[in-house]
Amino acid sequence: MNNDASSQPTTPLPDVSPEGSSRFVAATGLVVDEVSATSVRAHAELDENHHTPWGVIHGGVYTTIVESAGSIGASYAVAERGEFAVGVHNATDFLRPSTGARVNVEGNALHQGRTQQLWEIIITDAASGKQLSRGQLRLQNVPMPEGSN
Repeated sequence: MNNDASSQPTTPLPDVSPEGSSRFVAATGLVVDEVSATSVRAHAELDENHHTPWGVIHGGVYTTIVESAGSIGASYAVAERGEFAVGVHNATDFLRPSTGARVNVEGNALHQGRTQQLWEIIITDAASGKQLSRGQLRLQNVPMPEGSN
């Protein structure tokens, strides 16, 4: 994972690799490729393990990817202040069905305030370039729990 050195926090970030994630997040297959204070780039391999009973990718997978990518970027932005960001509203739209694909995830900060942030995350089929889902995630900046550093 590449980090933008110009905005790299001095507080160490938690491990955001699939191995360091919870089993729930790891099940999405989200792999963070690059993170800075204002953007996140990632990808995931979606397949039959992510299907609904009707054979398409479950919308909850997209919602989880939006929440995870936005939280990682937003937390990166406030880490040197001893804070992290938690989602308070996730509005994810599902634009077209997919039976599985490698997806690219691009997240960008739309607003970054002292107490809240708003991020947009777009999930596209890597092969076709078509958008599968897009979400806006509003986050609250909160102090890191005691003993987490």
